[in-house]
Amino acid sequence: MPGAADGDSSAPISEAMECVRVAGDMVTMFAAEQSYRVDEARREALEDAARDGRGLTGVVERRIRLELAAGMRVTERAAGDLIRRAEALVHRYPGAWESLSRARMTVAHAEYLVDRLDECEPAVRDALAVEAVALAEEYPVGVFRRALRKLIEMHRSVTLAQRHEVAVGRRRVVVEHADDGMAWLSAYLPAVEAHAIYGRVTAIAKAIKAPGEDAAAIEETRTIGQLRADVLADLLIEGDTTLHPVEARGIRATVAVTVPALTLLADTDADRAAAGLAPAVVEGGPIPLEKARELCGGADGWMRVLTHPETGMVLSVGRSQYRPPPMLRKLVRWRADRCMAPGCGIPASRCEIDHTIAWEHGGETSLDNLAPLCKGHHTVKHRGGWRVRQVPDSGGALEWTSPAGRTYVVQPERRVPVFRPTDTATAPF
Repeated sequence: MPGAADGDSSAPISEAMECVRVAGDMVTMFAAEQSYRVDEARREALEDAARDGRGLTGVVERRIRLELAAGMRVTERAAGDLIRRAEALVHRYPGAWESLSRARMTVAHAEYLVDRLDECEPAVRDALAVEAVALAEEYPVGVFRRALRKLIEMHRSVTLAQRHEVAVGRRRVVVEHADDGMAWLSAYLPAVEAHAIYGRVTAIAKAIKAPGEDAAAIEETRTIGQLRADVLADLLIEGDTTLHPVEARGIRATVAVTVPALTLLADTDADRAAAGLAPAVVEGGPIPLEKARELCGGADGWMRVLTHPETGMVLSVGRSQYRPPPMLRKLVRWRADRCMAPGCGIPASRCEIDHTIAWEHGGETSLDNLAPLCKGHHTVKHRGGWRVRQVPDSGGALEWTSPAGRTYVVQPERRVPVFRPTDTATAPF
């Protein structure tokens, strides 16, 4: 290839990728300029209407939206979103607009930042704006979304019990018709129950997909997704799983609830927040203290993860088991929470456990050599030319090196502290 040194196949890839990155930065900076001009046009139209004595702000805004939609050849809804976000960036989140104008965050970062912060109470929005911008500049979009959502939830967790009670009152099941004789069945319900339902149908589906040795030798051609849907229908319509293989019967719900030990000692979420203690979480989202206390009281079927209040070290993951691999898998998934590929958001519960150093290459089945990867990124890791290694003494971080030579470090959601033996030559007796 022109411009490539002999034997250096990565050079043209690196150059092309750098051009893509620079072009992306230019698009981002132009998007910031567009936002400023859109808001400027909005303000000028409103000022002109005010000078003319027209107080119909809604009509004026609709006219601006229509003109913008026609000029940009987009829908009025898209134009309205552009106007709304432009106003927010320029006036409510100027730090985000400045960051966008310098390509320190992407358009996707800015849109999500505006949408999520605008949903918050003004006091919460103002308190978190600066930190939200810092997160956007540090993380790729997928990780940023989770980090900002967690930041907002943690900040609002002091009122979680009251808001949860109101939200529970809105629980419902909805059917939305789709094409080809299909429909979507959606349920809005507490997160604990939702994760338990999803976990149970997944476990049953996996048992059907890979039955034991005594099962009938019938090849299962359905995908896990299709099996989840079939299992859900069987459970809800008939409540009967006798048609499933023996291995798929009797499976009960399992979900991970993480509770800092001292959190359980607080009387209310307000007391917990005042003491600077983190809330209990289920699969990444906070839950009311009373619910966490109930689950940690010994309810069967729950994976209870208690952490040290200072180090975060795991104290318990439920009942001990004879074989260590299942508990080790739980710990690996709990630590990461998500697929450990750059920017991936697939929950760890749906991922495969990968040996960072492959077993056939001498890798051990140990916490510092295991990480959850979704099926797609698992394949990319082994066949896509990427190099992956565990960062020493990091508590679970993975370093990915692309075929072009770029390096990306993915941090786990939670850390397991690293303990080193004391130097006996200098240790006090």
